[in-house]
Amino acid sequence: MIALIQRVTRADVVVDGQTVGAINKGLLVLLGVEKDDTPEKAERLCERVLGYRIFSDEQGKMNLNVQQAGGSVLVVSQFTLVADTQKGMRPSFSRGATPQDAERLYLYFADRCRQTVGTETGIFAADMQVSLVNDGPVTFSLQV
Repeated sequence: MIALIQRVTRADVVVDGQTVGAINKGLLVLLGVEKDDTPEKAERLCERVLGYRIFSDEQGKMNLNVQQAGGSVLVVSQFTLVADTQKGMRPSFSRGATPQDAERLYLYFADRCRQTVGTETGIFAADMQVSLVNDGPVTFSLQV
């Protein structure tokens, strides 16, 4: 399971012209689910994402996690994160989970985040337009 996390001042997801999820200060989480991922992996990745200290403290050091910084989370499913790009000119998605398993774990991850911090989501498998203002820019890839 892969989470590409971006510290944002705002982010939103639009589907068919309608905003389905939006946050101000917080984390945009692009989530990729692989074949062998489990609820336990989703739980561990959620803990890492929510605990990752990438927000500035009073001294300007990255020392606060999203909850300590008073932020929210926007989780968007992104199957392209699990693509194998090692060879050729076209990505392979053979490492990706089935759509059913990916959706189940995506929803599990988002629900787990909601237990700790305000969380919005996109719509699984929809054609989404994601807008964000990356603060920094600060972007990290976390994997379990």
